[in-house]
Amino acid sequence: MSKRITLLAVLALLVVLPFSVHAQDKTVVTWFVGLGTGTNEQQLAAENQVVADFNASQDAIELVMNVGADFTTSRDTISTLIAAGTSPDIVGPVGVGGGNAFADIWADLQPLVDATGYDLSMFDLALLDLYRTADGQLLGIPFAVFPSMTYYNIDLFDEAGLNYPPADFESMYVMPDGTEVPWNYDTVKQIAMILTVDANGNDATSPDFDPANIVQFGMNFQWAQQRLMWTDLQPEDWYDEATNTITVPDSWVQGSLWLQDALWTSHFMPNNTYAGSDLFGAGNVLQSGNLAMAIVPLWYTCCLADSVGKFSFDFGVVPQSFDGEYHVATDADTFRLTKGSANPEAAFTVLSYLENEAVPTLTLAYGAFPARPEYQQTYLDALQAKYPSLTNLSVITDSLAYNNPGNMHHESNVPNWQQAADRTQAFNSLLFGDTGADIDVAAEMATMQTDLNAIVQN
Repeated sequence: MSKRITLLAVLALLVVLPFSVHAQDKTVVTWFVGLGTGTNEQQLAAENQVVADFNASQDAIELVMNVGADFTTSRDTISTLIAAGTSPDIVGPVGVGGGNAFADIWADLQPLVDATGYDLSMFDLALLDLYRTADGQLLGIPFAVFPSMTYYNIDLFDEAGLNYPPADFESMYVMPDGTEVPWNYDTVKQIAMILTVDANGNDATSPDFDPANIVQFGMNFQWAQQRLMWTDLQPEDWYDEATNTITVPDSWVQGSLWLQDALWTSHFMPNNTYAGSDLFGAGNVLQSGNLAMAIVPLWYTCCLADSVGKFSFDFGVVPQSFDGEYHVATDADTFRLTKGSANPEAAFTVLSYLENEAVPTLTLAYGAFPARPEYQQTYLDALQAKYPSLTNLSVITDSLAYNNPGNMHHESNVPNWQQAADRTQAFNSLLFGDTGADIDVAAEMATMQTDLNAIVQN
């Protein structure tokens, strides 16, 4: 009964709107917001302004916005609209994972790009590849990007007498004895152990270190899902579309063993119990001031407001992955057209507006770094004004050239994407939970692979 009521309500809304609009001989384009950010009061005000500005800028199209209550409700609403044959024209902003939850509904933009001469040359090819499918379709145009970086607590590095993480991709890391070494996860482990301290002042390299009483940790992957951690350590393409099978890469087994050591043997990374404690910010570990480094995408700057006046932080580049190369895991939001759009040409006109003229208004409301270069400096100036300790802002733009392509993205598509994501996160809970020290990583990951193949083949 509830689904029938939802369907009738949605249809009633969509039936009412076109009568007033078509009376003005305009093409209606619907913009659905709710599969990602965009639904808080400030964001809605900005989005409504964009709708008003677009509608005032021309007289051929009437843009109408439809807002979902939350992510779960929005997924149900879009499913209902599609089933009713009343698909929205545009959906967004939506992240890679949110897009893959509806992988079959998105339109290929390449024919519209070709027909209109839309200029893609401003974007690094690595960013465009994020939205390229194996058969060459273009399912999105870069809008907001959040490259991963090494956030570091300047005060804790100074206290330990350690050099900061490199601010560019060409520099080596200088160890305390003056030797220069690659900035990789072996180096991260060494300095993170020095930066991990117990209540008695012993660091994790000391034989007197007490792992049951840690008051400062060396590093973590702040709020990262399991696939993001694996991808930071070594990006891989794990899904074979031709055979519809997932193969867990050996490097991800190696990465899980590295994490198990970091959590339970070398003790430089907080497990779930430590991370959730009040001492470590009830989950927001870097903002607690008791974490030296966090590898996390750029959006995390939203969650460090309480650090101002408490400690100083800056950006370094991500460590080299296991293969000795730099790879940057980048979260990204964009707008997508649906295959069910009744007016794809008009919808692409609106999408082009959202991706250009509307960028300053929308990215400010979303707290997002614009993919278009001409709008980036405004964001960087605002970020530095908010966090005066930031000096390495070039890390943000430099990182985009090292972005992982779509097939190696940490939210790359597989059938039944959400179920697969839930299964990998179940492994994360096991590894970071109280019994994580005792699990057989290789065996658990073999079981996970079996489960994942059952999911994608369902």
